[in-house]
Amino acid sequence: MSLLVWIMMGIAIWHFTVFVPDRFKGGIVGAFLAAVAGAALFGFVLAGLTVPGRNDTDLLQALVAIPGSLIGLGASYLYGARTDPEARAA
Repeated sequence: MSLLVWIMMGIAIWHFTVFVPDRFKGGIVGAFLAAVAGAALFGFVLAGLTVPGRNDTDLLQALVAIPGSLIGLGASYLYGARTDPEARAA
């Protein structure tokens, strides 16, 4: 159940990418995948490489996904900005 919470929180954070220039690797879809993957991986690592069950899911699990989502989005943005020739010309 915590995996669902992590993914949903990653999607929620992804919605805020509309406020930044689109330099993500893969565009908006790449940003979506980076946010979801970052949130899920970060939550999985902090949970001790296990997915907590239904009874162990609480508000803390949602908060755990925020830094992972931001890390994934940041990595995608930096990589996309470096490899996009149009972004470097500006």
